[in-house]
Amino acid sequence: MRNLTIITALTALALSTAPAAADPSPSLLAPSGRHPVGTTSLYLKDTSRVDPWVPSVPYRELMVSVFYPAAPSGGPAKQFMTGAEARAVLEEAGVGDVPPTALTTVHTDAVVDARPVGRRHSLPLIVLSPGFKRPRAELTSLADDLASHDNVVVVVDHTYENVATTFPDGRVTGCAACGSYDLAFWAKLQRGRAADVSFVLDELTGRHPKWRGSGLIDTSRIGMAGHSVGGASAINAMITDRRIRAGIDIDGTTSDPLLAPGLDRPFLFLGRQNMYTPGTGDESDTWERDWAQLHGWKRWLVVAGMAHPSFTDIGLVGEQLGLDFGADTPAPRGADITRTYVRAFFDRHLGHTRQPLLDRPSPRYPEVVFAR
Repeated sequence: MRNLTIITALTALALSTAPAAADPSPSLLAPSGRHPVGTTSLYLKDTSRVDPWVPSVPYRELMVSVFYPAAPSGGPAKQFMTGAEARAVLEEAGVGDVPPTALTTVHTDAVVDARPVGRRHSLPLIVLSPGFKRPRAELTSLADDLASHDNVVVVVDHTYENVATTFPDGRVTGCAACGSYDLAFWAKLQRGRAADVSFVLDELTGRHPKWRGSGLIDTSRIGMAGHSVGGASAINAMITDRRIRAGIDIDGTTSDPLLAPGLDRPFLFLGRQNMYTPGTGDESDTWERDWAQLHGWKRWLVVAGMAHPSFTDIGLVGEQLGLDFGADTPAPRGADITRTYVRAFFDRHLGHTRQPLLDRPSPRYPEVVFAR
């Protein structure tokens, strides 16, 4: 739909028309849970299919970051982005007065390769998928926070759909999927991401898991959330993979219609008030269409004063660099809202704990409106 075709253009416009601040080292929000957070990066290779965007590559390769509750450690903190990724993000946004070091030196909290902690088969697994052209780094704060509250979180870079993905051997792939966009393109993108997510689940929970902490995962409690097209893809992933028990679309228009018999598992729409309030345009119409096919627990929440990047670390870091995305809600507040409602949803549906926050408006978060 229309907003998907301009979603990255909006980000680029906001960045390129705003001045840069002097502080070169922004910080992410610290995790709010009781656990320190560890992280590791994994290279995964699916030899069962060719790459959908570069058919000459006879496999699909992915980089993912795993975040998890960890023992206290004095190890190095995770780098927010590599130099190549930072340069590509700034170039795509048309920003010439922000140096790449402003993104490579962002202060983060997760400790690289810290020792995982938890009882065997005790932790939910949550998959996060970023927006089109966006690096997995943009969902770091959300992943950190969920991991600090007793979840394993895996954030996926969808190769050739991002402006830059850095592989362990030093290769950097660009955005082969970028170009012209129509409904068929967005449907292909969402279906391809669903295939990526299923493969990642196989690699983390199968007979020969690729992560040393995989024994902590409770495979009966798997969820998925994403931003923009990553959120829209959560529906596709849940339809094709019943291991995913609950899903969230964060500010993503759905271009691949949810058809009968629909979806019988919990789902949350969370988006901008000015874009996704029912009856406001093509974008909200796609949620309305899919809402009718959601037959399990469901909520439709909209947040006042938010811009598209407000739900991600792009908004959080950008505001500290002096960039204006057109949001009325300050970036730390937007990040707090996003983390709180996403965590409440997964605590309710994967952790099986009561969450009154999802049943009625909260005076703590007057920006959040129950649209449905």
